[in-house]
Amino acid sequence: MPHIRLENITMRFGDITAVSDIDLEIRDGEYVTILGPSGCGKTTLIKIVAGILRPTDGKIFVDGKDVTKVPLEDRDTGYVFQNIALFPHMTIRGNAEYGPKVHSVEEGQAESTADEYLRLVDMLDKAGHFPKELSGGDQQKAALARALASGSRMLMLDEPLSALDARVRMELRYEIRRIVKRLGITVLHVTHDQEEAMSVSDRIILMRKGRIFETGTPLDMYRSPKSIFAAYFIGETNLMECTVESKRKGGGVILRLRNDVPVNVSKSKANVGEIAILSVRPEHVYTATDGLKAHVRDVVFMGTYWRVRTEAESQDYVDYNIPADSQVPEIGEEVYLVFNKKASRVFKRPKEGLTEAIKLE
Repeated sequence: MPHIRLENITMRFGDITAVSDIDLEIRDGEYVTILGPSGCGKTTLIKIVAGILRPTDGKIFVDGKDVTKVPLEDRDTGYVFQNIALFPHMTIRGNAEYGPKVHSVEEGQAESTADEYLRLVDMLDKAGHFPKELSGGDQQKAALARALASGSRMLMLDEPLSALDARVRMELRYEIRRIVKRLGITVLHVTHDQEEAMSVSDRIILMRKGRIFETGTPLDMYRSPKSIFAAYFIGETNLMECTVESKRKGGGVILRLRNDVPVNVSKSKANVGEIAILSVRPEHVYTATDGLKAHVRDVVFMGTYWRVRTEAESQDYVDYNIPADSQVPEIGEEVYLVFNKKASRVFKRPKEGLTEAIKLE
């Protein structure tokens, strides 16, 4: 399967720069997801990689060959769109046969190839149906089969699940990963859904304002984000302004939140005396008999757990989770919060300020 390399890719539309100076490598058989808020340039980038758009500057290489000016139909690429794009006048089998026939495959072979991929996505029993007769999930599975049946070595998925119901999205994302991993296909998948990116990717590319902001495995991006924006955008986190008071030899840092409230964490890149930002995910906040004093302001049932929102004496709002079968605290109840030291992250305070640092486009 192909190795994809992007060098200094920039795309401008008049005075607007949609993507800027993108350098990216996607390894053979790797499942890479481009994640980011609306308007960050992720769809523009995948269309450039696919050959739908030609970049203003930069080059695209597939297995070392410059394909920057090669159109989509000649790139060995399957493309699945956000809005399900099946031919409405063709049956599902007819849609799946389209790619092989375009490549001048004989009638019988085209049908057998189509059936092979329809079977792979569990749609062979609906091969004689027309798209309008199927659910959205089945239509998107048929679109995937059509993309794969064309013999593509690369698969581009442009928000393929966003138009589907939540349950269908969850089931189909696992199915897509299972299929492409079985086939060994190189995949570039665009989404704004953090959970979707976390569940299917070998690697996540986080974009912001037309640039690659951070990259890493889903586990690394969640547990050890390198930036406040990544911590905020991937998953959920509590962000609190603090001052680094002291660092101990061998590890351990004492922070001071607002109102002079002390907090201990394991490490910090910020220097003593600097204003910093403490990031703690809700699942790493616990109640205890002593700690950061807070009052419960809201309790929301999330299905498998309760999300408790508190207002701390540091004037921060701090959320924490408790199991669904736990006793729910009363609104206004006083609680004491402690943080998992090893799971807490401390970032240097961004020059532009916290609000601007986590602002979505």
